[in-house]
Amino acid sequence: MNELIDWLAAPFRFQFMQTALMAAVLVGLACASIGVYVVLRRMAFIGDALAHTILPGVVIAYLNQANLQVGALAAGLATALGIGWLSRRQAIREDTAIGVVFTGMFAFGVLLMSTTRSFRDFTHILFGNVLGVTVSDLQMIAVITGGVLLTLALFHKELELTSFDPTHAEVIGLRAARLRYLLLVLLAFTVVSSIQLVGVVMTTALLITPAAAASMLTVRLWRMMAIAAVIAVSSGVIGLYASFYANVASGAAIVLASTGFFALAWAFNSARHLLSPAEPSSDDESELELEV
Repeated sequence: MNELIDWLAAPFRFQFMQTALMAAVLVGLACASIGVYVVLRRMAFIGDALAHTILPGVVIAYLNQANLQVGALAAGLATALGIGWLSRRQAIREDTAIGVVFTGMFAFGVLLMSTTRSFRDFTHILFGNVLGVTVSDLQMIAVITGGVLLTLALFHKELELTSFDPTHAEVIGLRAARLRYLLLVLLAFTVVSSIQLVGVVMTTALLITPAAAASMLTVRLWRMMAIAAVIAVSSGVIGLYASFYANVASGAAIVLASTGFFALAWAFNSARHLLSPAEPSSDDESELELEV
């Protein structure tokens, strides 16, 4: 028993591991909470676009010796607002607008990277480096997470209603377009807070996978968020242990742990349907609407 306790406690005797753990918890909470809305609104492609289009902002900040996260945030916000504006005008379909902005911004980032001395300077941005999180990084992540969670709590009913019945929301006076802009901005902030943890390449997985797993286990929104948060935070902890003891990439370990939870949720959901093949009751189907 003592050996097990020592094994569990050993990594967190180091300050950098303690900082990494706090960062993993904070990012997991933010990604899980907003990720549920991303999954329910079928905005996964937007999340992927935001994760990649921060690259030019990071490179510009690097070339000007500015804060990389500030550059990433500026690029993310510009992308979120640009996608919202293009799709609102309905001159082109939303997925087309996302594709144009996504590829253009990412290509611009790669072009800027080619002007620097080495691609290795951006390895931690592309693939994450949670073990390199500094105190100032942790402070920014904490502020972003707190802001995202507070905003989601304040606009919970409005976001929920526009997610499931945007037409009814418009009829009763809610501005669905403005709430979509709000969600895009929150998503941009969340993506920026995640890049240090898992990097540009795998940020989308941290947003989508825990929420997708939770959506197979419950139909109630608040339960979905709670389960997604548990999965995201647990994946972060498992990834840190794997990184410490197996000497593997922390970001990849976190994402694979999250994928493992998704596989378990899928298996449980499949087994449940096999054992109870009956259709869900009308009460189950309307639970999300009744929460509003």
